Amino acid sequence: MQKNAPNFAEIFLTSTPLLDVRAPVEFSRGAFPHTTNLPLLDDDQRHRIGICYKEKGQDAAIELGHQLVGGDLRETRTSEWIRWVENNPNGKLFCFRGGLRSQTVQAWLAERNVHIDLVPGGYKALRRYLIDQLESLSINLPMNILCGRTGCGKTRVIEEISHSIDLEGAAHHRGSAFGRRPGGQPSQIDFENNVAIALLKHAAQYQGAVIVEDESKLIGRCALPAVLQNRIGSAPRVIIEEDLESRVSVTLEDYVIAPLTEYSRYYGDEQAFDQLAQSLHDALSRVQRRLGGDRYKLLASALSDALHHQKNNNDAQQHRHWIRPMLRDYYDPMYDYMLGRRVGEILFQGSRDEVTAYLKARSE
Repeated sequence: MQKNAPNFAEIFLTSTPLLDVRAPVEFSRGAFPHTTNLPLLDDDQRHRIGICYKEKGQDAAIELGHQLVGGDLRETRTSEWIRWVENNPNGKLFCFRGGLRSQTVQAWLAERNVHIDLVPGGYKALRRYLIDQLESLSINLPMNILCGRTGCGKTRVIEEISHSIDLEGAAHHRGSAFGRRPGGQPSQIDFENNVAIALLKHAAQYQGAVIVEDESKLIGRCALPAVLQNRIGSAPRVIIEEDLESRVSVTLEDYVIAPLTEYSRYYGDEQAFDQLAQSLHDALSRVQRRLGGDRYKLLASALSDALHHQKNNNDAQQHRHWIRPMLRDYYDPMYDYMLGRRVGEILFQGSRDEVTAYLKARSE
């Protein structure tokens, strides 16, 4: 384990505020929760200094940096950092490797009698720590897998169980081709970081098994790390069993009715319905090849009819006409095949309410 690992654990376990002074393009590729990006150099400045470093060396690059971030610009950025430190007195500062950029910011702040600690090794060391934790905890942490056909309400159970990790929440995706949400998904690195921190917090706060929803390799475009995917395939299982009509109702609520509120927040009330309708049609078209031409045409027509009826009558119940065959004829066979490949011991099977009660009892 790395020399500074205990300090890194404390940073993530206590949600320590972090000041990231990397360029915006670096931040967009991967970041940590509770982090604010107030860069020393913008993307163009970073690019120009990088070229100067390669062609003329470090001293020339440093001199160019002072020219690019001097005068009023230096004062503006320093004032932003000072306000951040005042609002986050226990915060810490980092750049990519904990080198020149973060040291420069720290020095400029010290000139104004403002002091902040650096993260040793910067972003690279924090990221390495989380990668190591994700691998280690995925292997060694007690884990139970919550299984069940599409629409049985696995995510609802996850939300009720305190000793659980919501992988779909971390991926900002509801799972399946219909799972896209407004705002898109986090980067792969951000997804991995969030899962690693959730595992780390569970290990520190709870001795029992963490409950994780059964997932395939991809949640939208976020890929489960291989070590976690392997553990999901082999860990003990708890299986929810709900009849088809119950699952149709849950799917209607979770994928058609409830998302309208989220779409309204993101697009505004006037555009929400049309955006959701387009999203549902797009999702169906993504599985057109697997459905086959004739079945796709029937489902697409039923979806169009349901959306037309919903818009004109404020009634979403007609969506059941395409959701039912979609679950029964498409998702159920696919999930049953995947479930058949799981090798973990079955700990319990029952309805969603019975499974919820069972898991809550195990945590007491």
